[in-house]
Parts: sequence; structure tokens; C-alpha cells
Amino acid sequence: MIERLCLIGVGLIGGSLARAIRRAGWCKHIVGVDADAAVLQRAQVLGVIDQGCTDVAEGARRADVVLIAVPVQAMEAVLSALKPVWNPQTVYTDVGSTKLSVVEAAQRVFGSVPGNFVPGHPIAGAELSGVDAAQPDLFRGKRVILTPLPETQPAALHLVAQLWQCAGAEVAEMEPARHDQVLAATSHLPHVTAFALVDCLGREDETEAIFRYAAGGFRDFTRIASSDPVMWRDICLANRGPILARIQSLRQELADLAALIEAGEGTALLQRFQRARQARQRFLAMFENNHNAQ
Repeated sequence: MIERLCLIGVGLIGGSLARAIRRAGWCKHIVGVDADAAVLQRAQVLGVIDQGCTDVAEGARRADVVLIAVPVQAMEAVLSALKPVWNPQTVYTDVGSTKLSVVEAAQRVFGSVPGNFVPGHPIAGAELSGVDAAQPDLFRGKRVILTPLPETQPAALHLVAQLWQCAGAEVAEMEPARHDQVLAATSHLPHVTAFALVDCLGREDETEAIFRYAAGGFRDFTRIASSDPVMWRDICLANRGPILARIQSLRQELADLAALIEAGEGTALLQRFQRARQARQRFLAMFENNHNAQ
């Protein structure tokens, strides 16, 4: 248990973690930092935070743990604001969806990544954003990837792991570059694809009819296109190399399918679809086994 948590960025992720640890009794006092005073007021009304502050340095003073929950493009500015009040006794962590960019931002600000800073990323979210969407069970049964560096202090790593475990998450460790490659395939590419499909259909002349007759599969597939556009713009720019490689792979796959459809190659199409179905069934079985083991 800690005395004071500073939450920089009071939105879905930060707000959900605050709700979770408050329910678990893991923290006595939660300070929220946000540039928007209305967001802080709303967070206090909802009971997500105890105190609001629009100044990063002031909000982080006297905190035992500082959680940075801002878009990844804003990370360097936040770290720069924290630098004058950086406390070696405080543990700092983040929730950014890309990790190499966060590590590089810390290196630019501090010269090297401080040992009491633990980069992290919860693999959880929702299509809605903002503190009103925060929910205490968002991380229950979900994975959180921590990407410690050789200089990371073991005690800091342990405390951040405890924080997420308190919220019901399963904690894993991974190298920052490997994290970005994996997430480009499993999260970033699906979001880019959903945004692209909805944008494509949304610009067609018969959009109203298209959406009116869209079935549940379309709704399920495109659900993530309701995610925060600012956050996903930042993710694409921060992890552009791995994402571009995955887009190229998908482009080739679509070109191959288009060629099979054009040639009327029903047998080859069936084989592709069967292979994809089997791969998804393996994923579902793996997911179910992991869920039952928790």
C-alpha cells in the first residue's frame, strides 16, 4: 500500500486504474493532473481522484508513485515538466502503447533512463474514452507488459508490478523493441484497418444505405474505430516502422486474395479461409486456457 498516487492524465486508462486501486484500498490519496480543469472537477465528482491539479510538477510533489497516462507524443513534455521535481524516492511509470518512443523520450530529457522509471503498457481498453468511461474492472484478467531496462531498479519494478496486480492484471516483462513489434501486429494494425475501412465506407455516396444494412459482424469488426483518434494518431507516428511493415504484409495478403477472387480460384480461396479460421480457433483456445488458469 502507498500513501499518495499522482495520476498525470485523467482518462479511461488512468481513471480505471485509480478506481481499481481505490476499491482495493491500495492507496490513501490520489492526485489527478490534467490540463483541463473541467476534467479534474468531473473526476472528483465521480470519486476517481481526491484532488485535482493542472500543474504537472506541483501534482507530482510528495507522490510515492507517479503514473503518466498521456498520449505517447506528449510523453517528452511531461517528463520535461517532471525533471525539476524528479524524486529518487518516487517510482514513475507510464501506460503508453509504444515503448521505444517512451524510452527515447526519457533519454532525451534525462540523458539516460532513470532507474526509478518503469515503462509499462496495459493491454486493455475500450472504444469509449475519458474519465466517464473509467471502470474498476477494466484490467481484471488482462495483461500488462512492463519493459524494464538494465538500469531499472528492482524495487521500482516490483512496486509497479504490485500496482497492476492489485488491479487484477497479469504482469509480464518484455524488451521495448519486442513489445513494439508484437503490438504492431496484434493491436496497432487492427486499429488502423478498422479506421481505414470505416473511413472508406463513410466517404461513399451510398453511405447511409451501407450502414443501415450493416450486420453485427461489421459492428464487431469496426468497434475499435470508435477509439480515441488523437491517441491512435500518436501511436502510428511513434511506432511507424513496425506498423508500416505490418501494413505492407496485409497489403500483400489482400492483393493475393484479390488475384484469387479475380481468377475464380475457389479451392485456393477455401484453403486460405480455412487456414485463417484454424489460426483463430487456436488463438481462442489459447485465450480460454490462459483465462481458466488465472
